[in-house]
Amino acid sequence: MRDWQGQAAPEPPPQQQPPRRVAGPSLLPPVVLTLLIANGVVFLAQGVMGDWLLARFALWPLGTPDAMMTTMGMAPHPGFQPWQLLSYGFLHGGTFHLLVNMFALWMFGVALENLWGSRRFAFYFLFCVIGAGLIQLVVATNAAADGSVYPTVGASGGVFGILLGFGMMFPNQRIMLLIPPIPMKAKYFVIAYGAFELWAGITGTLAGIAHFAHLGGMVFGLLLILYWRYTGSFLRRPPGPM
Repeated sequence: MRDWQGQAAPEPPPQQQPPRRVAGPSLLPPVVLTLLIANGVVFLAQGVMGDWLLARFALWPLGTPDAMMTTMGMAPHPGFQPWQLLSYGFLHGGTFHLLVNMFALWMFGVALENLWGSRRFAFYFLFCVIGAGLIQLVVATNAAADGSVYPTVGASGGVFGILLGFGMMFPNQRIMLLIPPIPMKAKYFVIAYGAFELWAGITGTLAGIAHFAHLGGMVFGLLLILYWRYTGSFLRRPPGPM
C-alpha cells in the first residue's frame, strides 16, 4: 500500500492474541472426582445387590468350581471373566476399606493429575488396576488349586500405583505418617511400604489382604513411568483438561 506521495505506507501492527488462560492446580480434578463418585455409587449398589455384584464383578480365580461358589451363596455365577480385571477395582469389602482407598486416591492422586493431566492420569490408574489384577489372578488361582477360593475386590492396586507415582514425581515431598506420627520423605515412604507389602505377602501376615495385588499395582506403575521416560512422552503433554 502506498500513500498520496507514492511512498510505501507502514504496515499495520499485527493483531495481538489475547493471553491464554492456563488452569491452575485443582483440589479435586475431574478424574479423581469421577473415581470418587463412581466408587461411592458402586458401594451403595453393593448394599442392595451385594452378592449379585460380587459374583459377577469381583475378581475370581481361574477355574473356580461351581460347588464352591454355590456353598458361598453366589450361584448362578459366570466364574472368572476378563472384565473382572477392571471391575474388581470398583468394589470394596466394607466402609473402612472404601474410605481408606478413597482418601489415599485423593491425597496422592490430585498432585499426579495436576502434573500429568487428566488423560494420562486416568490411563495410569486403570493400567495399575489391571496390572494388579493380573498379579492377583495368578496368586489367587494358585491358592484355589489348594482349595482356598476367595474373590478380590478394591481399588488398592490402582491406589498403590498412584502412591508409587507420587514417590517418583515428588520424591522429597514430606508425608506425615499416622502411626507413628512422624514426617517422612515420599521416596522413603514408598520404599518402606513396598518392602512391608512384600514381607507380608511372603509370610502370610495380615491374612485377607491382597498384598501381591498391591505390589502388582506398584510394579506396573513403575514400568509405565519408566516407559514414558524412555520414550520421552513426559515431554509431550497429552491434550486434555487439567
